[in-house]
Amino acid sequence: MSRLRRKGKSEMCRLFGVYDYTGGLTAAQKRRLVSALATASEDRGTDATGISYNSDGHLVVYKRPWPAHLMRFRLPENTRCIMGHTRMTTQGDEKKNCNNHPFVGTAAIPFALAHNGVLYNDKELRQERKLPDTNIETDSYVAVQLLEQQGKLNFSTIRTAAEALEGTLTLTILDGRDNLYIIKGNNPLALYHFPRLGLFAYASTEVILKKGLKKGLPRAERPLEVVMKEGDILRIDRHGRYTVEQFDTSNLWNGAMSFRWPHWDVYAEDTEYVRDLKSVAPAYGYDPHDIDAFLHYGMCPEEIEELMCCGEM
Repeated sequence: MSRLRRKGKSEMCRLFGVYDYTGGLTAAQKRRLVSALATASEDRGTDATGISYNSDGHLVVYKRPWPAHLMRFRLPENTRCIMGHTRMTTQGDEKKNCNNHPFVGTAAIPFALAHNGVLYNDKELRQERKLPDTNIETDSYVAVQLLEQQGKLNFSTIRTAAEALEGTLTLTILDGRDNLYIIKGNNPLALYHFPRLGLFAYASTEVILKKGLKKGLPRAERPLEVVMKEGDILRIDRHGRYTVEQFDTSNLWNGAMSFRWPHWDVYAEDTEYVRDLKSVAPAYGYDPHDIDAFLHYGMCPEEIEELMCCGEM
């Protein structure tokens, strides 16, 4: 059996969130739902958990280097949108809380950003765009810096930032006016709408979303799926209206074997094993893109199988 040399590091995480745009849920109901979605998202990360929301005109970020089931989310009654993230650390020590998601930025208005995926051109972008030095060690933070450099937060600036990124991604951004942006790259995301409740809920996979909703929102109406395609930028405003625009995804990795990811060193005879891993990945809550990303960042197939089956290495 061939091997990959472990030279690089990656970060594979989960996104989740709730938008109660009519204010129909109590703070306790929102806490229960957010906690259920966060705990369901632990299959991809127990190193850190974080959420962001607006309250009384202030954008709040609460994050800790703890698994989601240990978090105690305190949400004010007037909170409408909660954007969340669970993290599996491989780049940037999670004990330094600045490395955990969501990250805070300012582009005319404050915003918080969370990322699921791996970016491999962050260092090049910081040099080429002359981005400021930072003590944040994760690749994801470059997306915040690209938005801050443009000085505005809207479809156009998000499109420009997303098209500069190379690797794998799906992003969520919450601004200080309670606009929630979901930038659907080549990593999965499931989004449900409950029209009668006046509620949106999302998670990185449909399995996680259904699991979290079953525990956190029992006996709810049957939801409508909001289908997002790769390259979509979807914005939900405070009235529950959503608008969709697109960005060019040609810089995102499409999984082609000819693509030369940094630190990639693999032998061709592993391809059948890799195909098998991809075929069973959804049963363990993973996406085939995730298998490719793990490989390209130096994990061997046996290690990936152990991670999927046992949840740890």
